[in-house]
Amino acid sequence: MNKVIITCAITGAETTRKQCPNLPITPEELAQSAYESYQAGAAIIHLHVRKEDGSPTADIATFKKAIELIRKKCNVVIEITTGGAVGMSPEERIAPVSLEPDMASLDCGTVNFGNDYIVNTLPIMRQFASEMRKYKVKPTLECFDVSHIISSHILIEEKLLSPPYHYGLVMNVPSILPYNHKLVSDMLSQLPSESEFTLMGIGRAHLPAIFGALSFGGHIRVGYEDNIYYSKGVIASSNAQFVERAVRIVKEAQKEIASPSDVRKYFGLRE
Repeated sequence: MNKVIITCAITGAETTRKQCPNLPITPEELAQSAYESYQAGAAIIHLHVRKEDGSPTADIATFKKAIELIRKKCNVVIEITTGGAVGMSPEERIAPVSLEPDMASLDCGTVNFGNDYIVNTLPIMRQFASEMRKYKVKPTLECFDVSHIISSHILIEEKLLSPPYHYGLVMNVPSILPYNHKLVSDMLSQLPSESEFTLMGIGRAHLPAIFGALSFGGHIRVGYEDNIYYSKGVIASSNAQFVERAVRIVKEAQKEIASPSDVRKYFGLRE
């Protein structure tokens, strides 16, 4: 794709209001943050939802309300999580795909997650890919390790995935691959043909990963799920603030920003 896609992950499952007072939690807050991020230049919104107390949930009704509110405000591409949160069952995590969002994340392997871990066996991956195919939802193949990319090849060989493929390369989560150009290069060397990739730098890797994505010819993800600090010790005022900076950097690199329509056309999503 000859334009740069900016995804905004507006809330995630781990960040709390105590850490980030501006974190959107309710469906109404999520919709407003999604709209502001779209206005700033995001083409894709990566969506988790929360309970009223701020804890993560995969509740279908909550996802449905948030998706409907976002779609009333704008035509941004909605990518829901099926990674969910630590402790959720596979059945909980995959259930919201039945709402037919545009896209959904598909974790391609079991991964350490700080002091915890999230299980994604090959049978779970097959189940998730099959459900996404059933509901015509485009997967983003989230990979935290080179071996996860190799595992995704199995789904491709079994014809559970269709090109063009979209990979999300997640780096710098505590206890997994740190962010550096050598490891990014190693991951990219294993991508199949007809692939696009979004580089996700967690925490202090957030800004370096934006520059890395551009230098390697990939796409960008920003937002409170990945990082709450706009600069050292300064919490970002909104998700849109992160998007605005990413847009400036992309334009300084003399590249174009992809619109939601560009993303829908390229990946064959519903209009």
